[in-house]
Amino acid sequence: MKVDLYTDGSSLGNPGPGGYAVILQSGRHYREIWAGYKRTTNNRMELMAVIVGLEALKKPGTQVCVYSDSTYVVRAVEEGWLENWQARGFRKVKNVDLWKRYLQAAASHTVRFVWIKGHAGHPQNEKCDKLAVAAAKAPEEELAEDEGFTKEETNQSKLL
Repeated sequence: MKVDLYTDGSSLGNPGPGGYAVILQSGRHYREIWAGYKRTTNNRMELMAVIVGLEALKKPGTQVCVYSDSTYVVRAVEEGWLENWQARGFRKVKNVDLWKRYLQAAASHTVRFVWIKGHAGHPQNEKCDKLAVAAAKAPEEELAEDEGFTKEETNQSKLL
């Protein structure tokens, strides 16, 4: 089975309220997923979109092509940064909780990444951008806590 996974993340301030969006397409099957968070970063939302998309796949062994405008996410996987971080025990790496979650979500699939230029008229990327921004702008009571970000922020402030 082959799935195209389009993703985008947004943060209104960095950190600030944020959201992610995913479009999954396979043949005539189409699904959109999005959510917002009270306080997070753009990089976390870009990565969260990929994770949620992979976690939504039901069949192990799926061939997944992830289209993302995030150089942070695409380069981390495609250029081996993630492997190096993992080999070093994720020392001095941000978003460790999400990178570990990504590794779990990707483990049962064949995943490759394609970087696409954001805000350049790519229909699925534009749609994901709109959904992610709308999720970030949702009323605060509808936004979730990004617990991993909160822990990371707390740990960093203890070091100061």
